[in-house]
Amino acid sequence: MSPEQLDIHPCLRQCRTIAVVGLSPKPHRDSYRVSQYMQSHGYRIIPVNPLAKEVLGERAYASLSEAAQHAQIDMVNCFRNAQDIPPIADEAIAIGAKTLWLQIGISHADAATLARQAGLWVVQNRCLMVEHARWGRHLP
Repeated sequence: MSPEQLDIHPCLRQCRTIAVVGLSPKPHRDSYRVSQYMQSHGYRIIPVNPLAKEVLGERAYASLSEAAQHAQIDMVNCFRNAQDIPPIADEAIAIGAKTLWLQIGISHADAATLARQAGLWVVQNRCLMVEHARWGRHLP
């Protein structure tokens, strides 16, 4: 089992408020479906999308920094291209998030290293919904 796999269970147990960067208000998009699933399992979802006002019944924010002024964010779940990840990782560190989660198809070695050095759990190239379905039955 990789170190990243070992991090998944505590991430899911301890990170109950998830800021979703790139959360689309369109129900057919993966970001919406994954967030809706997590919300239905008791997680608070905070949309980060400068083009949306509200998603899944939650106010949307233009940036992580703005969202962090209104809620303590435990996890930053990213639905953005890999080249967009470094500034998101910087913001995740700055707001005191516990986890930086990069969805399937997204990884960035330098940003991951920086986040880990700052004490964040980092999960790359994995779907939060799939991992919750796999590990969720083991959560309190």
